[in-house]
Amino acid sequence: MSQEEKHTLLASLSGCADRMFELQSAMTARRGLGPDNGGDGEQSKAEYLETWLRSFGIDDIEHVDAADDRVPSGKRPNLIVRVPGRSERTLWILGHLDVVPAGEESLWRSDPWTVVHDDQDPDLIYGRGVEDNQQAVACGCALAAALKENGIVPDLGLGLILVSDEETGNAYGIQHVFREKPDFVSADDLVLVPDSGSPDGAFIETAEKGILWLRVEVEGRQCHASRPDDGKNALAAAAAMILGAADVEASFTARNSLFAPDRSTFTPTKHEANVPNVNTMPGKEVFYIDCRVLPCYSLDEVLSAFRALADKVAEKYEVSVRVEKFMEEPAAAPTAEDSPVVSGLKKAVKDVLGGDCRCGGIGGSTVAVNFRERGIPAAVWALIFENCHSPNEAARLSFAVKEAQVFASMLFND
Repeated sequence: MSQEEKHTLLASLSGCADRMFELQSAMTARRGLGPDNGGDGEQSKAEYLETWLRSFGIDDIEHVDAADDRVPSGKRPNLIVRVPGRSERTLWILGHLDVVPAGEESLWRSDPWTVVHDDQDPDLIYGRGVEDNQQAVACGCALAAALKENGIVPDLGLGLILVSDEETGNAYGIQHVFREKPDFVSADDLVLVPDSGSPDGAFIETAEKGILWLRVEVEGRQCHASRPDDGKNALAAAAAMILGAADVEASFTARNSLFAPDRSTFTPTKHEANVPNVNTMPGKEVFYIDCRVLPCYSLDEVLSAFRALADKVAEKYEVSVRVEKFMEEPAAAPTAEDSPVVSGLKKAVKDVLGGDCRCGGIGGSTVAVNFRERGIPAAVWALIFENCHSPNEAARLSFAVKEAQVFASMLFND
């Protein structure tokens, strides 16, 4: 009986491209920018999705919202949605509701907050968030709706975890959910995070590097640019710190072929504004370094290396240099390739797409680390271009359909 239901469910999902477009369009229009990214939060998007799910008779929707007085609603929504199966085991699909800003809108071929079809290829859609991470949300919701529409009770229950704040640290999202409900995922459940992947579906992410964001503050002495001997040039010292990041990176010599790139990377990124005029030598500089660290190193080792560099720069340029942690997320133990979630995912990909998968690690961060550090194996997989955060962010509706079918296949014990 379950095989017949599985085929019915896969056939039903094969025609859901229009539904995917509907969900994508509604979510993009509601933006979901967190306050750290200049937005009003994810509440409007969460309300839309809850109403949409309830319209299909999906009523087991639990709120684990986090208080946040920086947004108009006063809260950051986190939803746990359950559709029961024949057993107590659950396949959890996690999607995040927040997106990043559009960036320079002149680089977009269309309004980033309106989902549009490509003129030449209508299967291709553009809009901020369509890949990161709205496709995962749309696939999970479409699968839940298809189960209800077809009256199908699969072998495993389906759980959707829709969280806020993934793009800016997870404190109001999955970390809050675990603080409030530490045991909501059982040891024999399967956890899938569709937030990284490949266009062919052949890559399963099972490991992530540790992340350390450093804030570097250089204090010199401001003066008129025509009399530089009267001051201490904070910009010159900051430049030495920025260039020195490559030397620090070179000192961390370990390589791990599980990751691409296979080394730890230390990348200077954001720079805060200094003086407003050209003829003033700045006395203060603030910039940031994004460190992606192989699991064999501790984040404190990296911090110590940059503080040693800071001491040298401070002495040479006669300034003060402070290096502080801005955000840190240590690496968690990788998900084993023979774990039930990876084995089940490989089988479902083979069933739906006809191909085999390989496992590997990434330098980016997903919410999977929050499960892995609690000893819960989690697999990261999606059918995506990996063009998140870029102008003209794109996704394929056919990718979403196939992704939902892979999730559906995992619900059945063949």
